[in-house]
Amino acid sequence: MAKKTITVASSAAEKLKALQSAMSKIEKDFGKGSIMKMGDQQIEHVEVVPSGSIGLDYALGVGGYPRGRIIEIYGPESSGKTTLAIHAIAEAQKAGGTAAFIDAEHAFDRFYAQDLGVDIDNLLISQPDNGEQALEIADQLIRSSAIDIIVIDSVAALTPKAEIEGDMGDNKVGLQARLMSQALRKITSTIAKTNTTCIFINQLREKIGVMFGSPETTTGGNALKFYSSVRLDIRRGSKIKDGDEVVGFNTKVKVVKNKVAPPFKQCEFEIAFGVGISRLGEVADLGVDLEIIKKSGSWYSYGATKLGQGREGLKRTLSDNPELMDEITAKIKEALQGDKALPLKSKADADDEDEVDNDNLDTDTDFDDED
Repeated sequence: MAKKTITVASSAAEKLKALQSAMSKIEKDFGKGSIMKMGDQQIEHVEVVPSGSIGLDYALGVGGYPRGRIIEIYGPESSGKTTLAIHAIAEAQKAGGTAAFIDAEHAFDRFYAQDLGVDIDNLLISQPDNGEQALEIADQLIRSSAIDIIVIDSVAALTPKAEIEGDMGDNKVGLQARLMSQALRKITSTIAKTNTTCIFINQLREKIGVMFGSPETTTGGNALKFYSSVRLDIRRGSKIKDGDEVVGFNTKVKVVKNKVAPPFKQCEFEIAFGVGISRLGEVADLGVDLEIIKKSGSWYSYGATKLGQGREGLKRTLSDNPELMDEITAKIKEALQGDKALPLKSKADADDEDEVDNDNLDTDTDFDDED
């Protein structure tokens, strides 16, 4: 067997050339985005599905969820995981796309989804009996090439058939992990070929006996961590109150893995009950942070126009003036460089065009809750 030879670079120029050669080989062997410089703002232009949040689109680096990739959204209970996925479905439908929702938890709320902007009449939904059935349905939908986005809610609810048919207390070690590993091996290449965005929602568990670091881990084994191009950690922050009534909560999202842009960016936005991600609140906060909206004491202004007193007054003014809202939103997107991504095209529109080739760090993170 031939031995590998190691050539030692003697000068800075030779070291740079050797590094570039190594990086090129890594990208060739493992796919574009396998290695990058942290200073790179955007590695490649990709088609995306907007997330429904301006700040999250910017944190993702390409303007939304990349198409032809697997996305994992995980976090504690009631942190906004499903809300985030439903917003993605609504954005895909607005652009003329077709969406599917695999409801393994059997807890989909059609009225809440409708309030968030989802076209319920044209949403494909399945409530499978077991994990194998859920993943087989997802595989067939993806292979049809007619789906733009598919959401699987959740990995923890993908119960193997053998476990369902067994008795309570039976020890079925590793069944779900093997199921996920096999399914992901099958669907990953199909997702890339059909340019489908596949979002897996996942839950958190705690490992026993962890002395150092975070004890948190996600369900379903390690396969999803490796196959995901983007992993989002979502956490509930402080409550938002109207008087004594809680009307929503602040939400923090961290991009803990990203194969299409530099990772580890964070964003924060409001989730209002019955409304979802508050675009008004996000535009108000980002506008002030980017100094597009000026704040003097408790008063807000845009150019020579006074927008109101207090944050709620600012939000009311933006709500009453859609054209002003659109103008400020456009300036925010321009400032964040979040408008460079290619727009979403529906499968019907893409039939007349050439096919687009899609190139194919488990990182733990935690936020401090502010409740």
